[in-house]
Amino acid sequence: MMVARFQRNSRQIRSADIFAGLFAIGAAMLGLSAFAQNAAAPAAKEGVILTLNGPVSPPTADYLAREIAAASDAGKELIIIEIDTPGGLMDSMKTIIKAILASDTPVATYVSPQGARSASAGLYIMYSAHISAMAPATNTGAATPIEIGGAPSENNPLEENPGDGIDEITNPEPTSGGEAAEEDEDVRSRAAEPVENRERETVAPLSSDNALRAKVINDSVAYIRALAEERDRNADWAEAAVREAVSVTANQALELGVIDLIADDIDDLLTQIDGKTVKTAAGEKVLESADLKLERIEPTPVEKFLAFIANPNVAVILMSLGTTGIIIEMWNPGSIFPGAVGLVSLALALYAFQVLPFNWLPLALMGIGAVLIVIEAYTPTFGIAGLTGMVLFGVGMYFLFPESLRVSPSVIGTILGVSGALLGLIFYALVASRSHGPMIGAEAIRKREGVVDEWDGKEGWVIVEGERWRARGDKPLHPGDRIRVVEVDGLVLVVKQAKAGGLLGGMQPSPA
Repeated sequence: MMVARFQRNSRQIRSADIFAGLFAIGAAMLGLSAFAQNAAAPAAKEGVILTLNGPVSPPTADYLAREIAAASDAGKELIIIEIDTPGGLMDSMKTIIKAILASDTPVATYVSPQGARSASAGLYIMYSAHISAMAPATNTGAATPIEIGGAPSENNPLEENPGDGIDEITNPEPTSGGEAAEEDEDVRSRAAEPVENRERETVAPLSSDNALRAKVINDSVAYIRALAEERDRNADWAEAAVREAVSVTANQALELGVIDLIADDIDDLLTQIDGKTVKTAAGEKVLESADLKLERIEPTPVEKFLAFIANPNVAVILMSLGTTGIIIEMWNPGSIFPGAVGLVSLALALYAFQVLPFNWLPLALMGIGAVLIVIEAYTPTFGIAGLTGMVLFGVGMYFLFPESLRVSPSVIGTILGVSGALLGLIFYALVASRSHGPMIGAEAIRKREGVVDEWDGKEGWVIVEGERWRARGDKPLHPGDRIRVVEVDGLVLVVKQAKAGGLLGGMQPSPA
């Protein structure tokens, strides 16, 4: 009986083991199948969204160029630049355009949101992009170059009638056909004809100012025409936008071949460009944007701060502060604070106007900081110049090298700590030097101690600080007694006997 029960339990145990083994094998096969499916599934396409909101300035150019290069190196599917700009500096604009032209990843510019614009430098950037789009109720154009602090002259040095034919191409009037349509087509062809092919009257040589302006305009025309020819866009209208500062709405830009499409939003843009073929630096590429995963990348806090400084209004204020501070320092040498503020403001203003490149700005801040530290050492300002100089020196040292080679904050902190300790010693020495009394005159000798040289009754001669003075006192004294000066009455000292200097006072030898 016991044997039969044992055999039955053994069979049940073996059945349970077999079932558990089969379950484990099945679970393993399901896991391997799911892993194989996940491994075989293609990775999701990714893209980035960048922002050009405000003037085209050095920090904006650094931000866009860096992120475009990073996205290209990472093999992103698409780069979208949202644009709302009044224009900006030409050098910064060219930095962005060079990054776009060198990108292996297609770049799409999108003037957004509604009511935005892409004027002046923004138009060049749009022409350089692989895909150029605008939102409804936006505009672009007005790409005539102007000098900082000036405006284009009323008379165009290149043409006698700058507006001929432009209104007809940018704002065509509706026609019903027939002769009107033919005349309108004639006007369009005449306006679209390159300026260099139009008949011109012989004019006198240009003045120096007009010649310089003509060179700038012609160079800008050639630059935007080259971009237009590369992207197969309307080069003749682009030339008109540079020479005559014409502007168009989004609908007109689409009709004239300035942009590729009008999109209501980012999703609409991705839908419309899906499947389009574009030519990048790596060759032709077919866009797959239907299920694109987008990541928005914002500028760093430092770039946002520098972009704020690069705003023309802020740059002009900084320039004014810089010159005013330096003038005040020259009027009142040694005031330090106006001069320090002036130097810093001037350096930032020069950076904003791109006279001082960003890689030189940290070096300039370090130089200003070092000068302020030296000034603190030789002309003590109670720490104002020294602390300001240390902060500027540390900030300049941190941003002097690229992010990959940036100096460690601990090293900067150690350097600034040692410098601060030296400044503290200088400050302590300054306070100690000013804590003692007068060194010369009657005030200097009052309360000093000396020794009696000769004495008769209440008058005699005493030695104080190595000098022999006539003195009087209210008590009889003896040669060798120590005295203290109470008052100075002309050339006579009023003295009294000094108290003993503690336990060791009596052990001190009397002067001979």
